[in-house]
Amino acid sequence: MPDRISATPDRSTLRLALVVGGLVLAVLLGFGLGRMNAGGATSAGGAALAADHTHPPGTEPHEHGSATGADQGAGGEPGGLSVSSAGYTLAPVATEFPAGRSEQLRFQVRDAQRRPVTRFAVVHDKPMHLIVVRRDLTGYQHLHPTMAPDGTWSVPLTLAQPGVWRAYADFTVVAADGGQTAVTLGTDLVAPGGYQPRPLPAPATSTVVDGFTVGYQGSPQAGATVPLTFRIDAAGGSAPLERYLGAYGHLVALREGDLGYLHVHPEPELVDGQVKFWLTTPGPGRYRLYLDFQVNTKVHTAEFTLTIP
Repeated sequence: MPDRISATPDRSTLRLALVVGGLVLAVLLGFGLGRMNAGGATSAGGAALAADHTHPPGTEPHEHGSATGADQGAGGEPGGLSVSSAGYTLAPVATEFPAGRSEQLRFQVRDAQRRPVTRFAVVHDKPMHLIVVRRDLTGYQHLHPTMAPDGTWSVPLTLAQPGVWRAYADFTVVAADGGQTAVTLGTDLVAPGGYQPRPLPAPATSTVVDGFTVGYQGSPQAGATVPLTFRIDAAGGSAPLERYLGAYGHLVALREGDLGYLHVHPEPELVDGQVKFWLTTPGPGRYRLYLDFQVNTKVHTAEFTLTIP
């Protein structure tokens, strides 16, 4: 009679099964934790996602401003034309501010279910870029609010002169699956008082600001992507430019009338000591250009009027 096979496995078999099972469990747990942590860590208060804004390989220096998150292309409309777009809404706590006095501007970005958004990618060193300008295109400010855990952003704001001002929130939302959507939303702010709009300065390719001579070369055309190269000179030669928000310059373009918004980023390195951008203007009209640059830890802004026939 053949030997009876025992139904109970021996100790060596049990040990092997336990080892293999433990390895499988460790792999599964590690995969799960990796998925949870993908995209970056939250800040100390758990308020903002410290994820880098990414673009497909080979993406050229680009423009923000599209209401749908796509970079501006030829013929595309600028962003910031509405308070709601792409499923998100800009919700300021107050829209009236006394002229000439610093007050806190507070706002939330809300999703389609009116829930405050709290996950934002860090783009050019900041999760939120706020541009404020009066409707006659004077009083330009580039601010960086901070966010509370409940999704409320705040920043000190001074509207220097009475009038209607435009505020642009330029940000990138990070979805639960890690997907990123760049959005620019705009809202009007009011400083009560007698509004005396200033005429737009005549077009020019050079200007002087804070002792620096700033000029550009290039001929933008409606619907075409054209290089603009800016040179910043100080006494004795080229200014020693420093990186500001991760780049040697930041360029904002606003269209006269509807105040359509374009935020253009430059080549990552200087080109022959100059800052090179690629600008796509969506249509004819007059535009105001604002170039931010940094020297000796101080940020300066050069302004230009540009006419597109």
